[in-house]
Amino acid sequence: MSPRVLLATSANPSASAADDAPLVEALQQVGVRADWAVWDDPAAGFDRADLVVLRSTWDYPQRREEFLDWSGSVPALANPAPVARWNTDKTYLAELAAHGVEVVPTGLLKPGQPLTAAELADWPGREFVLKPSVGAGSRGAARFAPDELERAAEHLADLHAEGQVVLVQPYQRFVDREGETALVFLGGVFSHAFVKGPMLRAEPGELGAGERRQVVPDAGLRRAAEDAMDAAAAVHGLRRADLLYARVDLVRRDDGAALVLELEVTEPSLGFGHADAAAPLRFASAVRAALR
Repeated sequence: MSPRVLLATSANPSASAADDAPLVEALQQVGVRADWAVWDDPAAGFDRADLVVLRSTWDYPQRREEFLDWSGSVPALANPAPVARWNTDKTYLAELAAHGVEVVPTGLLKPGQPLTAAELADWPGREFVLKPSVGAGSRGAARFAPDELERAAEHLADLHAEGQVVLVQPYQRFVDREGETALVFLGGVFSHAFVKGPMLRAEPGELGAGERRQVVPDAGLRRAAEDAMDAAAAVHGLRRADLLYARVDLVRRDDGAALVLELEVTEPSLGFGHADAAAPLRFASAVRAALR
């Protein structure tokens, strides 16, 4: 009998979940039965599947502990539950930095900790971003001018009221011109890349907010993404191949050097709609390898 895979989603995934539409057919082509299932549906039979693959479970930020408890209860989950626990809190960036990965400079403000000029001292005159450590997409993220400390403090207070640790980062101005570059790895191997337009207040004439297009990344971006993959595997004592999928989001510093903005190994959109036609089949092959 063919192995059975469940692709975990949420009850009301956003329109961008359509990006995964080719996956069921691609898996069928390599002899794997696949169905979609809502992660918090007790009748879905996750314990009977040969493999459960986290995909568009995008309602988890409001129910993170429930989601992580469910993840830990699934016998065969990709990516593994400990990886999901680590990756659904963006404080993991500090751990990547400790492993030598060039990440966007990141400060952490715990609930009750105010935003002062000291937190911004290393980035004089720069715009900055505040974002919650737990959140999907750009939800809760906001961009501020250097003279908007009062408005930023209000936003910080709102996030702290939700119990969030808040990340403070210098805004990388290159994003307005070339967006973020997302490099996708399947089974630990580079598959494809796409550019995402800036999500925070794109100005007229800049790359459109949320716009996406396929791209061939240069050597600097490739190396930075490979470094992030190696570090993520090392943190968890895994081989890179043990990560069924990953998306490394990169931006450029003012001097053009690549910086890791995020490493998504829980439920990222993998950009199949902005990749070559064989990309879903590469995903299917990675699933077959994981089943072994």
